[in-house]
Amino acid sequence: MRSDREVPRLDAARPGLAGLVTEPPADFAARVLRRAGVPRERYDTYVRLGTAAGGLYVAASPEAVTGAALDTGGLTAPGFEELHRSRTNRSALRSAKPFPGVTTALRTGRARRLPIDLSPLAPADRAVLEAVRAIPAGQLRPVGWIAREAAVDPAAVPGALALNPAAVLIPCHRVTYDNGTPCDAGYLPGAGEALRAAEGIEPGRVAELRRRGVVFLGSDTTRIYCHPTCAHARRITPPHQVPFRTAREAGRAGYRACKSCRPLTA
Repeated sequence: MRSDREVPRLDAARPGLAGLVTEPPADFAARVLRRAGVPRERYDTYVRLGTAAGGLYVAASPEAVTGAALDTGGLTAPGFEELHRSRTNRSALRSAKPFPGVTTALRTGRARRLPIDLSPLAPADRAVLEAVRAIPAGQLRPVGWIAREAAVDPAAVPGALALNPAAVLIPCHRVTYDNGTPCDAGYLPGAGEALRAAEGIEPGRVAELRRRGVVFLGSDTTRIYCHPTCAHARRITPPHQVPFRTAREAGRAGYRACKSCRPLTA
């Protein structure tokens, strides 16, 4: 039996003993489950990756990404695990290896082909988020465009964006209200701005065009009109830019809609 005289000596030794403790490998829990014979299909794994807006927790099953959340609001790993469990009813365990394609998608801004499980959402919300996934990196689309692509009421779009289960990978930061101001329904303040800046997007320019009544930009050489942030619109030099307030105005002037950004047609 230990005497009271031994307690001070044990307390004095604790700092040294603490140095002998090391963090387990990131995928330690997943390894234990594999060794125990638990099928991989019964749980998700997650990693934390860097983005222009901070750390991003990304969870995945063997088949698809099942969730992603920024840590900009102070979200911790245990907090993400609980958030993921409440949303999907599946456990998420730390891993050292991200789902295939996630790292590339974050680096290039191209995640449209990345498998993302949206099955827990209502059909209308899924349709909105699938439309958002079609917006190319470095470009913006208004709520009206999203509503048309998803075949929903424009008033339903911000609510669907707020339900985005895969932050950044489903690029809601590329959506604006119809007046050109960002619709950051699913982000904390500053996150959307950081993500747009990293892609070279200038929402202020779009908002300024809207204030001047310019909704579309046409090229007097190709006779095509586009959304202002479309890759083709950005190549139109100022002397050849033709502003339009509506698609009907562009159509009457003999311009046709861009097949890339698919603006509203006349």
